[in-house]
Amino acid sequence: MAAPLDMTTENISGTFVMNKELSDDTDKILERQGVGWFLRTAIRLATITLHVNHYYKDGVEHIDIKQTLTGGIEGTEENRTIDWTERKHTDKLFGPVVSKSRRIKAEDLPNEYLSVGWLSEAVESGLIHSYVVSDKPEGSKGYWTAEQAWGFEIINEQKRHVRHVYFTSEEEIIKAKLIYDYAGPYSKAI
Repeated sequence: MAAPLDMTTENISGTFVMNKELSDDTDKILERQGVGWFLRTAIRLATITLHVNHYYKDGVEHIDIKQTLTGGIEGTEENRTIDWTERKHTDKLFGPVVSKSRRIKAEDLPNEYLSVGWLSEAVESGLIHSYVVSDKPEGSKGYWTAEQAWGFEIINEQKRHVRHVYFTSEEEIIKAKLIYDYAGPYSKAI
């Protein structure tokens, strides 16, 4: 289902389901992040739902995302404070990471892949820029970075929530686009 016409990155609260037919395959990214074959296969087969709560607290923007997989299985949790401050976190899937997030104009993103293709309202409001790095020494096995830009695009004639992923590891650079169908207003994950 298409995202509401009035939805922008200024408030992306809602429930979104990954459209795996339209999204790029993320198996190689997950492999480079150290996720084993069995778990990658389960993720590939599962329906992934994002429960996004976008709010302000004490004047600071926050985006909390709880992920669930088919059958209500709990996935990863992303609690983003949109202030470009580094925060350490131990992710259930990826292990120890350091992340930071901010609102940014498309032209100020660090590479063209992250900055192109967005709807004008996403560009005007600013995109959400997420930067996550594995908490390992740079140059060591398993070191990776994942930059994302979040916004809205028209995909197959429908407005959809999209994430551009620019992933780097010691082996390669991988670009992927994750596309989500709107499934309704925000609801707390099970």
